[in-house]
Amino acid sequence: MPFNYYKRLSAAQQRTYRRSDAIPSIVLPRSETLQALTETLESALASGERRATEAAAQKLLTAVLQALGTKPVRLKVLEKRPARNWGELQGLYEPGNPDRITVWMRTAQRRQVVAFRTFLRTLLHELCHHLDYEYLGLADTFHTEGFFKRESSLFHQLVRSGPRERPGT
Repeated sequence: MPFNYYKRLSAAQQRTYRRSDAIPSIVLPRSETLQALTETLESALASGERRATEAAAQKLLTAVLQALGTKPVRLKVLEKRPARNWGELQGLYEPGNPDRITVWMRTAQRRQVVAFRTFLRTLLHELCHHLDYEYLGLADTFHTEGFFKRESSLFHQLVRSGPRERPGT
């Protein structure tokens, strides 16, 4: 079932929306080899070091895009999320030359490092916008049920399931 804004889209945009909605996952080749990079990112974020977090996140994104044979994206990790009366901005995808993803690692109000799973999901959300254009060849990128399923599918391929040791223990 389409989200409410679907009715306001042009006929061409509705076709793109339906196509996006019909794609529930993106399969990562050899995803188990990427899981170590996800764990490195978790440790970097836990350290609270912006540069280490940015480097680890960029390495993960680059490896995912290489595995998919897709055009790279430049990542910027910033400290405190911008906040306005509408809420906090968590991530931003900007297509261009180069394509860019920006994510924030600290909450706006308390300036605490965000939870790892929240950070990773935000990173993958913005990556999915990039993949809509560059991997799936969609004319636009919409928040469809399929889009959110693709984000979730990437998350579950990159995070080891079951109990595991916490970084640094």
